[in-house]
Amino acid sequence: MRYSDFPEAAARLPRVGDAAQLDVEGIVALHPDLVLGWKSGNPAADLRRLETLDLPLFVTEAQRLSDIPRLIRMVGAIVGTQAEAMRAADALERELRALRSRYGAGRRIRVFYEIWHRPLLTVNGQHLISEVIELCGGTNVFSGVPALTPTVSMEAVLAARPEVILGGSSAMRPEDLAAQWRAAPISALRELPALYVPADLIQRQTPRVIQGARVVCQHLETVRHRPKS
Repeated sequence: MRYSDFPEAAARLPRVGDAAQLDVEGIVALHPDLVLGWKSGNPAADLRRLETLDLPLFVTEAQRLSDIPRLIRMVGAIVGTQAEAMRAADALERELRALRSRYGAGRRIRVFYEIWHRPLLTVNGQHLISEVIELCGGTNVFSGVPALTPTVSMEAVLAARPEVILGGSSAMRPEDLAAQWRAAPISALRELPALYVPADLIQRQTPRVIQGARVVCQHLETVRHRPKS
């Protein structure tokens, strides 16, 4: 896919579309043994067309943290790499349990999570990022809103009373997030710590989410131990 950039070898593979449109002809020309479809990301019409062409298609999506090791095992079974898949899935589950044990019982930290800055976008409680926040002993201040990735105002962020701002987009450098909130139009928001989380490690439902979870947990632990003003 167009934005697949990990591992490095992915950059050398043919590009056969993105979340907006699949290059069905290009996919067919590659004679794949298996096509993995993204349920909510790939256009439904393109997935239906692949089905009509009798390509081996497995459509799925990781919505919760537990889905990631489950899907690793499923894909491993499909492609005949069960042993490797089991080892990878088991290791991922062990680390998730370790993070939950280490950080999950700490003082709850109220978190505003930014996934984009213009407009200001966050996540609700059904999003995988929100589950990572909970795993680390945090509370997503917008967990109760109905939309999965709602647009919010600065005033709404202030009213939600976060203790920390986490996040950042792939278009940002780590220092950009802090600079953005230091220039916020509401003075109380300028005083909040704004800590960067690499978007590729948390906004993609892949095994690398464990790396993003480590960053989130470490950031929340830093906030827990900040001197009280």
